Amino acid sequence: VTYFAPEARAALDGLGYRGFWMGYFAARSAPLGMVPREVVAAVFYNFAPARVAKALPAAWEIAGPEAALRARRDSAVAALRRYGVVADESVAVAAELAGRAAREAPLDGRPLFAANLALPWPEDPLAALWHATTLLREQRGDGHVAVLAAAGISGRESNVLHAAAGRVQRDYIARTRDYDEAAWRRYEQRLAERGLLNDDGSLTAAGRQLKDHIESSTDALGLSALGALSDDEVETLFQALTPITRVVIAGGDIPAKTPMSLHRNDLDDGSAHVASS
Repeated sequence: VTYFAPEARAALDGLGYRGFWMGYFAARSAPLGMVPREVVAAVFYNFAPARVAKALPAAWEIAGPEAALRARRDSAVAALRRYGVVADESVAVAAELAGRAAREAPLDGRPLFAANLALPWPEDPLAALWHATTLLREQRGDGHVAVLAAAGISGRESNVLHAAAGRVQRDYIARTRDYDEAAWRRYEQRLAERGLLNDDGSLTAAGRQLKDHIESSTDALGLSALGALSDDEVETLFQALTPITRVVIAGGDIPAKTPMSLHRNDLDDGSAHVASS
């Protein structure tokens, strides 16, 4: 919602940020404060440092982190209301359970999660739900970065590996993450020299094994965020969130596929439960 709803773009444009990417880097990094752009590039991991440098610190000369934080929260709530999400019992249950999980989730080595956790908790039920799920998303994201780094896969290599695994279109990730043909080939060559890619850019057996390890380890670390909840509470959380997610997807703002590997059809079978999480 934060990245794709028109309310978000309008709110950030309204602050004076120039273009999608300036708004994106300002809003997502705002919990960290006015840190150097090198810090943002390191924490976000897979973006070209030059792309970050086009947005920061110039964004803070237009509107500071506090304004960006208000814009992203208020626009997310406005979008949820437009989709038809109402502050009913399911929202209250989801916000309470996700919030409890987020407050107790491990923050070791998770800078973006920790920065968001330090923010004041919203009182509005929809804002509280959005905040809690944002925390869980960033907690998982930080864990994914840790797994990639431990596997010796740089941020720029991770996008190439991800495309080779078929989770995102090469042209799409190259365009949105700033690779020209020479750069893409250079990272492919680096991965090939490690025995992870074939000459045609597809995964070798070793590459598939590594990619599967990265994803399963990310899942395992992500599940640690739910450690404060019982299995029954996790099931209840998924059951509360799934119909809300369907309403959001039905709103049409979320693309069919995204660079984060969020696919609209991932919920089509309605199989969200503890065993498959």
